[in-house]
Order: sequence, then structure tokens, then C-alpha cells
Amino acid sequence: MTTTGHPASAAGAEPGEPLAVEFANTLFRSRGRLRDDIAATDQLAAWLQGHATALGHANGGPLADVELTDTQTADFLALRDAIRSLIRAATENDQACEEDLAHLNACAAAAPHWVRLRFGKDGFTTNVATDRPPVPAALAALAGSAAALLAGPERHDLRACHAPGCMMFFLKDHPRREWCSAGCGNRARAARHYLRHRER
Repeated sequence: MTTTGHPASAAGAEPGEPLAVEFANTLFRSRGRLRDDIAATDQLAAWLQGHATALGHANGGPLADVELTDTQTADFLALRDAIRSLIRAATENDQACEEDLAHLNACAAAAPHWVRLRFGKDGFTTNVATDRPPVPAALAALAGSAAALLAGPERHDLRACHAPGCMMFFLKDHPRREWCSAGCGNRARAARHYLRHRER
């Protein structure tokens, strides 16, 4: 059974992962139980507001006041499933599922966007502009983030965490990094230690 957590509960993964990876990691295991940080509309709304800048909305923008419907939440969950499947295929050098590719591309196409240049007291700045409502725009931004990650140079650094029971992804940003978090590294080492002593 899937239970819901809260935005901090997925914090086992190190902060600063690409947006698509952070989105994929909203589904995770904690103490052996499957948890979902965006299963409810209020959780998803909080997650989107917390990632508003990465989604192209400075200071929360139009996402600050959005009220999500159950259908819209289901759309985000379906996109997350597709992204998780595609990241898994990338980490395992496997064939990508055509249905997942089609779903991600459809989400990306739902809200075309462009970069708008501005000039103010801090000099030149940019923001992402679109003529679509904030919810499909956020969905499209997540899909675009996943596409850029999977087709870009960071794709070769994508990893699935192999700690016992973990299902998170991460970018290997250091040659010795093998886990999504220090906690998972500790659990994996403890499990290896236990197996060695049991074999003896």
C-alpha cells in the first residue's frame, strides 16, 4: 500500500539533483514502506510551489495560488511514472518504452514556452514565458526537464541507488559516489557487513 509522506521525507536523497530527478524521487521507500510525496493535491501543490523557480516561475508566480484538481494530480503522477521508467531505462542501458516517450512528449507539447529577456535594477534577467495556464505549463516544464536530462551529457551520470530497499535516482557527481544519500550508503555498508559475518 502507498502511504503519503511530506516534502521533507524524500530528503534522504542529496539536495540539488536535476528537477526531473527530484520529481521522480517523490516516490520512494522509507523504512520498508512505499511513500508518495505528491499523491494528494495539496502535497503536489506544495511541491510545485517549492520548485516554482526551477519550473520558470520566480517567487512562486502563478503557481502560488493554483488549486489543483484530482485529474490534474493524476496527470502529474502519470508523467512521473513515465519519467521514472525512462530514467530506469537510461540507468540500465535498456530500451525506452515507446508509450512513456509518447506521454512525456505530449506533456511537453501541452504548453510551449520561450525565454523572455528583461532588464531591471539587477541588470539582465530571464524568465520562462508561456501563453498557457500554470498547471499545464508546470507539467510541460517537468517533461522538458526530463527530456533535456535524458538527451544531455548528464545522462551518463544518472544512477539508480542500489542500497537495500531504495528506489531513488541520482547524478553521480563524484567518482566515489554510489548511493543517493549518506543514509543509503550506511545501510548498504551495514548490509554487506552483516552478510560477511553471516557467511563466516
